[in-house]
Amino acid sequence: MNGTESERLLEVDNLRVSFRTGKKTFFEAVKGISFVVPANSTVALVGESGSGKSVSALAVMGLLPPENVVIDAASDIRYRGKSLLGMTPQERRKLCGSEISMVFQEPMSSLNPVFTVGAQIGEVLRLHMGMDARQARERAIELLHEVGIVDPEHKVDAYPHQLSGGQQQRVMIAMAIACEPQLLIADEPTTALDVTIQRQIIGLIQALQRKRHMSVLFITHDLQLVSEIADEVIVMRYGEIREQADAKTVFERPSHPYTKALLLCRPPMDARPQRLPVIEDIMASGGEPLAGGPDRIRGYAEDDEIVLEVRHLRKHFEVRDGFFRKRVFEAVRDVSFTLPRRRTLGIVGESGSGKTTLGLTLMRLHKATSGQVLFEGNDILAMSDKEFMPYRRRIQIVFQNPYASLNPRFTIGQILMEPLTIHGIGATSSERREMAFDWLRRVGLPADAFYRYPHEFSGGQRQRIAIARCLTMRPEVLVCDESVSALDVSVQAQTLNLLQDLQDEFGLSYLFISHDLSVVKYMADEVMVMQHGQVVETGQSDALYRHPSHPYTQALLAAVPKDRYRLMAG
Repeated sequence: MNGTESERLLEVDNLRVSFRTGKKTFFEAVKGISFVVPANSTVALVGESGSGKSVSALAVMGLLPPENVVIDAASDIRYRGKSLLGMTPQERRKLCGSEISMVFQEPMSSLNPVFTVGAQIGEVLRLHMGMDARQARERAIELLHEVGIVDPEHKVDAYPHQLSGGQQQRVMIAMAIACEPQLLIADEPTTALDVTIQRQIIGLIQALQRKRHMSVLFITHDLQLVSEIADEVIVMRYGEIREQADAKTVFERPSHPYTKALLLCRPPMDARPQRLPVIEDIMASGGEPLAGGPDRIRGYAEDDEIVLEVRHLRKHFEVRDGFFRKRVFEAVRDVSFTLPRRRTLGIVGESGSGKTTLGLTLMRLHKATSGQVLFEGNDILAMSDKEFMPYRRRIQIVFQNPYASLNPRFTIGQILMEPLTIHGIGATSSERREMAFDWLRRVGLPADAFYRYPHEFSGGQRQRIAIARCLTMRPEVLVCDESVSALDVSVQAQTLNLLQDLQDEFGLSYLFISHDLSVVKYMADEVMVMQHGQVVETGQSDALYRHPSHPYTQALLAAVPKDRYRLMAG
């Protein structure tokens, strides 16, 4: 953008950021990028994990650890014409607390669990606005109301764990706008949120921007989301800017093959290719769409063999309601469905709909309140632990967070061989070792991964390891609980292709739990929609997406981000 000096709120000039990896070795994470955020505008910084977009934002905020990070002497970051890198720490802290603010990706990691949300918002107001405790509390209530928190007079005294993910993110935004900043940096503020909550957060940021005339630097890996909010788009990869233009140009006439690849590798809502294109394939073709065969046909058939049947499953929790009282919370209410062999049942709904609790309950990781789970006609809920042991290897689960589900003290080889040892699969240790190597190959990981630890892998690679661990036991049913929700679109495409290949090869049945409706549309033969623990609609995938009958399903589909430029062109 070529705005005048008065329009240039933030200017990043030749930013180079390196991380110290040894006494004399450095890794260059950001390689000389330059961009401008004009006043009263939204600039989107887009790229996959490792592209350098978050590092660039942290450099603006002065939050990179000086003992491990080197910013090149030729780099400059200017706010209203004044160099941020030339400021003292005290000047930088004052400016970044009042005029520049940041919303981080994971609110539970950013909010202090031992303080109420009112106290945390109040701390910002006391430090930067000079308010006393009473004034800060009153202003905190006003801010919670402004960001759409229901009943702010009571929620101001709530602790972070007592709020939903969407409410926590709203609290983070309230803290960020407390001092009425002119620049808001939003770092992946909607990643892993439900589509309805995502739309609310995006709408909130847009409304606050209009009301307060502030600029937004919006960081994300989701180009589809960017089309709804950005004036200008900057596409980054490997620490470099690959494309930079106004949003309309980027979406209608992308020039770089990488930008085209990002747009093409997300599952489309209006088609179902045999395989999803991945970044490398599209870039190899110069950014052109890959020629594909006919769409994959989905749907249950009358002669399908039923492998899993759930009848009237209920799961209730006893929760504290006040100091002395308790009440019953019905997380899963009378849920029934069937899952045929080689088919995929997609389960969708917002956070709190009961979909994850349903998956954990039928896996016996929660004790069911009532109901039956019939595996090939046998009720696994009525079995003793000893009786269930042979079935445990036949039904496995891939959890949402690969960072939390892999033991950090085990090598990948130990992680893969442990279930084989427990279930007596393989006659000898060397045979189990060969099985582990074979599964690493099948999920697209190198053989030397066997000797490495989980922290040495990316999120997508860890998810592949988690899938490989489940598949070492050759299960017949795999429960995928939000297993691709936080992955970059390219890694997501690779993982979905892998799951589809494994289903084709081994005849696996999937319970695919997700809030991402485009992913479910691509993977599922039948879709079950849950709300408040109940099933509100079930149907064949294509039919349900074309003609949803329940208002809740209609609302979910309406909340899916649309490419406004493609719609305008159409």
